[in-house]
Amino acid sequence: MKLKFPNTFVLLFGLLALIALATWLVPGGKYETEMVAGKKVIIADSFHTVASNPQGFAALMTAPIKGFVEASLIIGFVLIVGGAFSVLQSTEAIDSAIKSVAKAHTRSAWVRVAIIPVFVTLFSLGGATFGMAEEAIPFVLIFIPLALALKYDSIVGVSIPFVGSQVGFATAFLNPFNVGVAQGIAGVPMFSGLGYRLICWAIATALTIAFLMWYAARIKRSPELSPCFEMDQEKRKHLNLAEFEAFAGMRPRHKLVLALFASTLGVMIFGVIRFGWYIEEIAALFLVMALLVGAVGRLNADQFIASFLAGAKDLVSTALVIALAKATVVLMRDGHIIDTLLHALVPFIESSSPIFSAQKMFLIQSVINFFIHSGTGQAALTMPIMAPLADLVGVSRQTAILAFQFGELTTPMIPTSGITVGVLALAGIPWTRWARWMIPLQLMYLVMAMVLLAVPTWINWQ
Repeated sequence: MKLKFPNTFVLLFGLLALIALATWLVPGGKYETEMVAGKKVIIADSFHTVASNPQGFAALMTAPIKGFVEASLIIGFVLIVGGAFSVLQSTEAIDSAIKSVAKAHTRSAWVRVAIIPVFVTLFSLGGATFGMAEEAIPFVLIFIPLALALKYDSIVGVSIPFVGSQVGFATAFLNPFNVGVAQGIAGVPMFSGLGYRLICWAIATALTIAFLMWYAARIKRSPELSPCFEMDQEKRKHLNLAEFEAFAGMRPRHKLVLALFASTLGVMIFGVIRFGWYIEEIAALFLVMALLVGAVGRLNADQFIASFLAGAKDLVSTALVIALAKATVVLMRDGHIIDTLLHALVPFIESSSPIFSAQKMFLIQSVINFFIHSGTGQAALTMPIMAPLADLVGVSRQTAILAFQFGELTTPMIPTSGITVGVLALAGIPWTRWARWMIPLQLMYLVMAMVLLAVPTWINWQ
């Protein structure tokens, strides 16, 4: 019998029910807090028991709407930014840029060499800046024929857009859907710690590129070593590069749209650093970007609204996940058990060095990622626990957020991820073959994450 995992909503509501039950069994507890540099932090040795406040059926049923209210700012932000990026995609500027470079491979040996590093970097940037994830799926249909034409295999064609965007998402530095939300919940300035996150992103992207280029060169020399060799032989019989050959090149408006997008990211960085912009200002900036790229991309009013609503609609499920995740915090807080759970977790995370504590956080987040794949939902679910826990074990909150991000490095491999399963189904690659291919890269990511989580302690990254 095939093992089927329940979806995120079932898992989260089941967790809500367990938390409600726990409020009847777990004693109430509380840590005293104090203000340090404008931030409320827990006093380590101040835990004491308080009267419990069991949460019944009525509290369980009202928790989701309370979670929605308490997370309303983040939810509104996610919907607006999702709509804005949908408008950007509707202009076809991103698709045009990819096809333009893909066509050039037939004319330039340099482009053929650079095509893996250039495209992996572009997709990784997409994941690191605007949270590209599901959006990479349709590009698989472009890159598999391209990879086969270059005498690689389907795995290379899948990895360029899929693994590229996922590693960018997991090591993001400007992604509003994981970094932005996690920092907002943890109470640290939005998109702070940018320098070290950029270094982490660059290292992870370079590692991915190096592994893919090594594998592609190996398959080019010995095609029979590919896990997809027989399937690719059949695909090559029907290979059609006409779509690339017929592409006329990027239009001026597409170039201007991409320039506006790049400018928006630059303005956002400047605003966050110089003026301390937060969720409201950043959401407004992306709304302005949507209006500008819609006008430059020649979308009429109906097309603009349809694109914006489609983008927001795609993130409604994410918004509801955030609300449910926040509801778990509401129940724990109202039941007076959140500090009790923190106190119980300390021995599991605490180590002789904050380095080991941060690494344990990463391993815990990796396990959670097996069940809950929404970066935003995970942030809403785990950061209310992990941020104060970081204070207790001597780990900076920035490092706790980085550990949460690195937990998503497992997404390209886990069979419970809808994105992973969808991509492999589209490519016609069995998960077992893909998993065997991914194991060495996953081990490299594991070692990389452990090392990169050690550095913040040495440099006192706050």
